[in-house]
Amino acid sequence: MFYHVKELQYQAKPDRPDPLFAKQLQEVLGGQFGEISVALQYLFQGWSVRGNGKYKDLLMDTGAEELAHIEMLATMIARLLEGAPVGDLEVAAKDPIIGAILGGMNPQHAIVSGLGAMPADSVGNRWTADYIIASGNLLADFRANLNAESQGRLQVVRLYESTTDRGVKDMLSWLIARDTMHQNQWIAAIKELEAKENVVVPSTFPRELEKQEVSYTLFNLSRGNKSASGRWANGPSMDGLGTFNYVENPVPLGQKPALSPAPSYIHDTLPSVLKSDVMPPPNMC
Repeated sequence: MFYHVKELQYQAKPDRPDPLFAKQLQEVLGGQFGEISVALQYLFQGWSVRGNGKYKDLLMDTGAEELAHIEMLATMIARLLEGAPVGDLEVAAKDPIIGAILGGMNPQHAIVSGLGAMPADSVGNRWTADYIIASGNLLADFRANLNAESQGRLQVVRLYESTTDRGVKDMLSWLIARDTMHQNQWIAAIKELEAKENVVVPSTFPRELEKQEVSYTLFNLSRGNKSASGRWANGPSMDGLGTFNYVENPVPLGQKPALSPAPSYIHDTLPSVLKSDVMPPPNMC
C-alpha cells in the first residue's frame, strides 16, 4: 500500500520559466535511465522477491523514493513551462506560448500536456516498460540497477552543467546526491551477494555443463589488439575458479554453414541462382 505525502521530498522551484530546459529535463524523467524507469524497475524487482527481508525492503524503499523524484521533476517541468518567453517574431510577441515553441520548446508541452510534464524523453519518445529489468536474480538485477544509477547520474550532472538557474541547480544537486547514495548501496549489495554466491550469474548452473576450456579465454578479434595486457587476460579469474588466458590467433571451431533450401512456397531466391552468383573483383584503383 502506498500513501501520497503532499509535500515534495525536496523543493522544485526554478528562478524563472525556461520551456527549452523543460524539454531537456524530460530526459531524466521519462528517458531510458530516467526516474520513471528506475522507480518501476526497483518496485517490480521488489514485488518479485519471494519472501521478505532486507533486500526486498531495500528495493521497495528505493522504488518509493524514485516515485518522489518523479513528482519533483514533474513539478519542476510544469513550473519551467509557466510564462514562456516572448520570441523575436511579431506574431510570437503577441503570444508567449507561440514564441516559446518557435524558440525550441517542445510543442507537445503546449498542445498535448497543457504545460505539464509527460511520460516521455527529451525528444518526445514515450516511456516504455522495455526500459526496465526485473529478472528474479538479485545479483543480476542489482548490477542492472548500478548501471541505471550510473547513467542517470551522468545525465543529471550534464543537465546541471547546462543551466544557470539556481533553483534548478539546487534540485538537481539533491538528485545527484541521491544517485551517489544509490550507486553506493547497489555496490554494497552486489559485494554482499558476490561474497555469498561468487561473481558469475547465475551461480546455480552446474559448471560441468559449460565448455570450461573456454570459460576464461580472451580471443583476439582485433588488429593491433592491446587488450592482452589487461587484468582480464592474465592471472586468476575474478571468480577464483580459473586462470585467464589470451589467444592471439583464434582458430574457428565450427564449420562453414550450409543451409537447406527453403520450401517452394516461401519463394526464396533459387539455390541455382545463388550457386551461380559470382562477385566481380574489387576495384583496386
